[in-house]
Amino acid sequence: MSRILVVEDESAIAELISINLRHAGFEVTLAGNAEQAQLEVDRVLPDLVVLDWMLPGQTGLALARQWRGATRTRELPIIMLTARAEEVDKVSGLDAGADDYLTKPFSTNELLARIRAVLRRKAPEALDSAVDVGGLVLDPGTRRVSREGVEVKLGPTEFRLLHFFMTHPERVHSRSQLLDRVWGDHVFIEERTVDVHVKRLREALEKVNCQRMIETVRGAGYRLTQQSSALSA
Repeated sequence: MSRILVVEDESAIAELISINLRHAGFEVTLAGNAEQAQLEVDRVLPDLVVLDWMLPGQTGLALARQWRGATRTRELPIIMLTARAEEVDKVSGLDAGADDYLTKPFSTNELLARIRAVLRRKAPEALDSAVDVGGLVLDPGTRRVSREGVEVKLGPTEFRLLHFFMTHPERVHSRSQLLDRVWGDHVFIEERTVDVHVKRLREALEKVNCQRMIETVRGAGYRLTQQSSALSA
């Protein structure tokens, strides 16, 4: 049974989400603000957090950034809830570390579908062997990425994205193909989401000078190249 933490200050919404999640077989914990949410996460790390953007005191956006910056919660899956529907707000939420984004009002069926999709994507790939492309090494068993002994810290979505790129090098993948192969159930996810996660992946790879391995192919999508020109000294 997956444990879901719902961080929502509007009690009616929180209770509605809680009832539907429990009915779907999830174990649910509620928190009404960022402080309570942090206490719950410190107590027991949940399998996924449904996080409202607008919270009293510290915002959900700030809390997501805080969790992404801490080792224990770096890979904690987060679905952000918000009344903000503008694209710039969606990008802000994804940039803060959210794995998915849902705009209020939403249907509980849509929320359940997104939760199941995120949890499926989180499923471990421990049986897969390590991959080495251009000296960049990804080990699904330990969930580590490194080059020449220097480790790269990646969130769960960026890890899956890089794993897919590295197991399909030199091939161009459209945003739609990446959503299908990396996100799986992408019926509710916009193609713009791919661009945000590619940007975050490149930023993480800068640490080992591998950011240029992820190439943008204009009008087509993205590819990972192991050509020497893409590797900085």
